[in-house]
Order: sequence, then C-alpha cells, then structure tokens
Amino acid sequence: MAATEHIQLKGNMEGRASEVLTPKALAFVAKLQREFGSRRQELLRLRDERQARLDAGESPQFLVTTSSVRDSEWKVGKAPQDLQDRRVEITGPTDRKMLINALNSGARVFMADFEDANSPTWSNLVEGQVNLIDAIERRIDFTSPEGKEYRLNDKVATLLVRPRGWHLDERHVEVDGKPISGGLFDFGLYFFHNVERLLKKGSGPYFYLPKLESHLEARLWNDVFNLAQDELGIPRGTIRATVLIETILAAFEMEEILYELRDHSSGLNAGRWDYIFSIIKKFNSRPEFVLPDRAQVTMTVPFMRAYTELLVKTCHRRGAHAMGGMAAFIPSRRDPEVNRVALAKVKEDKDREAGDGFDGTWVAHPDLVATATEAFDRVLGDRPNQFERQRPEVSVKAARLIDVKVPGGTITENGVRTNVSVGIQYIESWMRGTGAAAINNLMEDVATAEISRSQVWQWVKHASRLDDGEIVTADLVREIADDEMSKLRERVGEEGWKTSRFTEARKVFDEVALSKDFQPFLTLVALKHIN
Repeated sequence: MAATEHIQLKGNMEGRASEVLTPKALAFVAKLQREFGSRRQELLRLRDERQARLDAGESPQFLVTTSSVRDSEWKVGKAPQDLQDRRVEITGPTDRKMLINALNSGARVFMADFEDANSPTWSNLVEGQVNLIDAIERRIDFTSPEGKEYRLNDKVATLLVRPRGWHLDERHVEVDGKPISGGLFDFGLYFFHNVERLLKKGSGPYFYLPKLESHLEARLWNDVFNLAQDELGIPRGTIRATVLIETILAAFEMEEILYELRDHSSGLNAGRWDYIFSIIKKFNSRPEFVLPDRAQVTMTVPFMRAYTELLVKTCHRRGAHAMGGMAAFIPSRRDPEVNRVALAKVKEDKDREAGDGFDGTWVAHPDLVATATEAFDRVLGDRPNQFERQRPEVSVKAARLIDVKVPGGTITENGVRTNVSVGIQYIESWMRGTGAAAINNLMEDVATAEISRSQVWQWVKHASRLDDGEIVTADLVREIADDEMSKLRERVGEEGWKTSRFTEARKVFDEVALSKDFQPFLTLVALKHIN
C-alpha cells in the first residue's frame, strides 16, 4: 500500500493549507497513526477500566511494580542551551497576533497551544501550523483592522508547542477509514515541517505533553518521538518534552513519567487548573471529594501544596525542570485598582513558587511577564535554575495527595453563579473558534471551563449545601443559568445576541453540568456543535 493511500482529508484546502498538508507530511502523520493508533486506543480503554475501579472505591497509590525506578539513581538528559533558563513562560493559541506578542513578550519561553487555549476548528489547526513555520522563519507579521502593525523583535522567546491530548481525535483527517489522533496530527505536522528549520537556528523541536494519566502514556509518546526522529534521520534525544502533571493519577507516577521520557525529558509542570478538574472527575461519585468554590481552592491548600512540593522534589532529584502554574489574570485597561490587587496576588503566587524551588512559571498575558520575572530573578539571580534545591524535607504519602479537605471551605451562591456564567461564556467563545477567552479579567481556557461545569455537576450530584443552608439542585442551577443568560443578553445587545452562540452554549452547559452521568470532557460534547 502506498504511504498516501487511504488518507482522507475532510477539511477544505483553503489559503495556505497546501503548504502544510503536503503528500509527504500527510504520509508522515499517517505512518505515526498506523504505528501507534491501536496502542493509543488501548490506553484510553485502560483509563475507562481505572475509572471503574475508582468509582468502586479504589484509592490511588504509588505503584509497587515500578518501585525500582523510584529507588534507583538516574537522570534525564541535560537540557539544550535554549531550554536551560525557563524562569517565565507565556502561553497562548497560535493565531498570528498572539504568536508575535508572545514571542516578543520578554518571557524566556512561549508555549504555542493546540490544546486547551485552542478551539479545534480546521482553520485554527491548519493556519496555526502555517503561523508557526512563519514565526520560525521570522517572516511572520500582522496588521490589525485599525492599521497597527506587528513584527518580531530581534530577541524572541524559545518556542514550545503543545499538541492535543490522547483523548482527542482530529475528525478532519481519516487514515484507513478512522479519524487520526489529534495529538499525532499536531505533533507530526509541526515536527515534519520544522525540525530542520529549528536545528539550523540553534534550537530544536520542543513540546508540552498534556493530560497524561500514566507512565504508559508517556512511554507511548517516547516511542512516537523515536520513530519520528528515525524516519527523518534526526538523532534520538533531539526532541524535548515537558509533561504537564495535570491529572491526579499522573501525580502518583511523576518519577516513572520522567523515566519513560528520560532522553527526551525537559521536566514537569504543575498544571493547576486541570489538576483540580481531574480530582473532581476521577472521584465524581464520592462525596468526600466535594470541593468548595473554585476561588477557595488555592495553591496553598494542603493537597495542592503536597502535589507541588512533590513535583519540585521529583524533578530536581532527576535533573529536570520543575515548572510552576498559570497566572491567568488579564490586566484591566480601565481600572487601576483591579490591577493593583490582582498583581499583588500574582506577585505573592510567583514569590511562593520561586521560594519552593520551582525553576520557572507560567503567565497568560505579556503584562504579567515583568512581575513573574522579578520573583524568579530574586531567587535565581544569574543561575538558569535551582536544581540544587533537592527538598529532602519533603515527604508526601499517597493519602496526602487525595485528602482534599479545604480548611474553612464553603460553597456559595456566588460560586455557583460564577461557574455557570463562566462555563456558558467560555463554551460560547469556544464554539465560535476562540479557545482563549478573557472573562472577568481572567484568561479562561478549557481547563477552567471544565472546573466550572464539573463543580456544578458535583454539587448537584451530592446535594451540597450552600453556606446559607440551601441545597444545590438542578432546578437552582437552571434558575441561575436563566438569570445569567438574561444578563449576557442585555450586555451584548439584541444584534450581538443574534450572531452569538449563547443559546447553543447553554444547551451544552446543561448537558455537561446537569447530566445524570459525568461527561469526561466537555469538548467532546461541544465538538458536535462547531464547524
């Protein structure tokens, strides 16, 4: 069978798509799919089996079968030169204006996102790949409708790319009659077109890997990397990947995940929002895992402290970068007081991370780069990282990771209302093709929308009580949603309402927040509604 046979494109070949979707590039991603597609499906099946055991009351533990990995001495490969100092990383989608602003932001690294900050429309995915090529070749520019021009500075951030997680398909491309893995599509196209370009410029193909739930899923990525490098004649170990520890199950396998990727590993990241969502999702049937308002689940509550301290200790023992969590604040152009209060919180958060031993952190907006950089400059000085902070005093038992009690935590009507409003607004934005949405001065993405809808589901499921004694019911949520929809309609006006997708977004929110059974990912439900 010829390499390009039985590859069906269901998306349009518009604009510059032909530059990316070449026969050779499609043959390359098809080879990855044929080689690894069945293993991916098997790992997703294992996720379902594990979920059934958790529903039956099983508690996660550190693996007995991999104790030799944890007990032996080994290190990950040394970071390439342009990945040694990662004190501030900025994240965002792959549209042209965002790419230019992020690369120019003064952050050490920019993570271009095909995952949670991206709505997976065909145009977003294909144009994103075109934009990345243009950025690497330094020929990217953008002119706003107002005539403002954007171009790259002489000095720009190091580029990392986040492909989609193992659970997502790319429905616009079929190989042998089945949709290709979204992650293999994103990774394969970027690697195929850019590995030589990057190496010539003294950099390399660097990635963030999302949503992993086990070291076996990391092993699959490692095998993908090896095959990809072998196919293009690139030395193994050229690819570098940072894994987001953003699921509760991955927190029990941090060492094993680093070990599986050790020649390709460049560290772990504390993906705080998805981590909170993961706890709700994995233990959705168990009342002892009910969390209070999202705003009260801070990085200083005991179970989040345990997770982040374990991450720093694990990474530094293995010579890997420990990356801190997201500061999602979007500065206001009109209210200096909002900015003063929020930036003080960002500073406190980043000071804590730097003091805990993290080697860098994430921000969502260029205006936060300076605040985050100052926090890490104070601790790092001229050093690129603080691997020497081994944290021998940290000892985290399995029970601490899953003891999710929040001292003084409460569920409030305002907490329900915020979740409902943010959930609906984000889904509406995502359905229109915008995956990073500024809502209430916060950059919301899929992860925070997942928390919003899953908390509502959890509170209804377990008949949780508000701080005033009222029980959270589906009827109460619908009443609040009706009220929030009226506010949104008033805010956008009748003309704006007609062109919006709020009515569909409300239906999706009801489906993922009020369904009898917990929906694993809201994107899989909302995907049915986008073009």
